Amino acid sequence: MAKQAEYIRKPEWLKTKINTNDSYKQLKHLMRDKRLNTVCEEAKCPNIYECWSERKTATFMILGDTCTRGCRFCAVKTGLPNELDWGEPKRVADSVEIMGLKHVVVTAVARDDLADGGAAVFANTVRAIRAQRPGCTIEILPSDMKGDYDSLHTLMDSKPDIFNHNIETVRRLTKRVRAIAKYDRSLELLKRVKEVAPHTPTKSSIMVGLGETKEEIIEAMDDLLAHDVDILTIGQYLQPTKKHLNVERYYHPDEFEELKEIASEKGFSHCESGPLVRSSYHADEQVSQSAAQRRIDYMKGVETQEDTEVDFKF
Repeated sequence: MAKQAEYIRKPEWLKTKINTNDSYKQLKHLMRDKRLNTVCEEAKCPNIYECWSERKTATFMILGDTCTRGCRFCAVKTGLPNELDWGEPKRVADSVEIMGLKHVVVTAVARDDLADGGAAVFANTVRAIRAQRPGCTIEILPSDMKGDYDSLHTLMDSKPDIFNHNIETVRRLTKRVRAIAKYDRSLELLKRVKEVAPHTPTKSSIMVGLGETKEEIIEAMDDLLAHDVDILTIGQYLQPTKKHLNVERYYHPDEFEELKEIASEKGFSHCESGPLVRSSYHADEQVSQSAAQRRIDYMKGVETQEDTEVDFKF
């Protein structure tokens, strides 16, 4: 068994300020009141204070809080999941409406115990949000569903504004970093989305700091572009617990800026790259022009109503 790298102290640029203001506390209370999970909390996202304070976007994690996979980078717990909660889509939609979100990301634990990987609940969640808050743009971030493309059709029939599926790392490290998921299967899933819904932006994410080389990152960019992926996010891997993979090295912000320039030059329509960037970071800025216009038109309509305030009642 290969020896893991020794612990490396985090550099200054990775330190974030904890800002548990009233907005943050209200949203946290709302999540517990509605019995909802968020990847912001479960995955220990460093941007949670920024995103929740601004109330522009949030990432809901549906299908429970227990994943059937055990990826060595992920903080979400692994085990035997509970039964499906068919009331979850309505509770997510209620929360989106109460929060007044302009963009929402819906992700999920991997549910390999389900024939459709949870696609039906995913689609119901998108439709419920659309019914209650028509102007909110919606991004979905599912697992690979083990390559079940009937389930992909179920998802895409709900008409999300962005389809996101992360390759997470470079080809060489996939087997060590991800559980069950396969590099080429993820690429194939992303390409098939374009075949089903050509105008829906597709998106993927890469973590760095796991031992990959710059050449391998560029190769991953080329692989994504060859499979018609539009949007790329690149962020620093942070070890969630001692049981997870160690950080091999921390990239300097200048290196992230260089990777962003390379991605832009190669042809990605949008790239977020930085030490604290995560898959849903600034996701509200990445929707298609038509989806963004629909959101603007809706918000203009909301402003003409007598009461435009969001009243948080817990």
